[in-house]
Amino acid sequence: MRRTGKLFRFITKTAIAGISGTALMLPGIGFAQGDLLIAPTRLVLDGRGGGEVILSNQGDEPETYRISLELRRMDENGNLVTVDEADANANEKAALAMIRYAPRRVTLPPSQPQSIRISARPGADLPDGEYRVHMSFAALPKVQPVTEAPADPSGIAIKLIPVYGIVMPVIVRKGALTVTAGLANPRLVHGPQGDGFAVDLTRTGTESIYGDLLVYPKGAKEPVLVARGLGVYPEIGTRHATFPLTPQQAAALKGAALVEFREAPENGGALITSVEATLG
Repeated sequence: MRRTGKLFRFITKTAIAGISGTALMLPGIGFAQGDLLIAPTRLVLDGRGGGEVILSNQGDEPETYRISLELRRMDENGNLVTVDEADANANEKAALAMIRYAPRRVTLPPSQPQSIRISARPGADLPDGEYRVHMSFAALPKVQPVTEAPADPSGIAIKLIPVYGIVMPVIVRKGALTVTAGLANPRLVHGPQGDGFAVDLTRTGTESIYGDLLVYPKGAKEPVLVARGLGVYPEIGTRHATFPLTPQQAAALKGAALVEFREAPENGGALITSVEATLG
């Protein structure tokens, strides 16, 4: 499918891509980690307006969260690798410079929502293209009360306190962009960990692609496998994706199959691209 960058400017639901970019059966309306829920989990802006992300504390105690911007690049396996600012390219530096947001730190009582306002101001002389940062929401550890030292003066006690966080992409598209998406090499894979379905998502053009993967036995009305929130960012042309299958799913997919890549249902569910294959 080919489309111009004037369409689909504000996409409000995702994965992690793109939190991490890959999720099986990921809910469309938000993403939770620890006690933090955010919605949407993907934001696309065109530089003429802004958006917001709603944070909600699902726990029983107040929590404080720090909001910051990060740079991450996708590799061909869909992993998002952190990039230091010192190693950022011109596109990434421009993305960091144009994003504005507030507040940058919030304390949320239980079940109390808080909006984070986000805007983008790309410069008039900035080349047309897609610019991306990742917004991080990290829970700050609570101050622990001082306790008495252990009776054994030589004893060492270490307490690990997990810090939970969520990362979501904020994408700015400037100008008339185009993208063509494809699917290649659909196949069943077999290994020590069990069966899986593998496929390559391909992308050409100046824009990322994002959607849901559905795999049907040929002629079936319901998919055997659904993988939601798959993205391929402009820094790569092909993403190799593999999804675990139950023995029942693997058996159902042997033979003729139809593989579809579609927009998320909340964005209309339109078909982006598809391919037929014989799986074995």
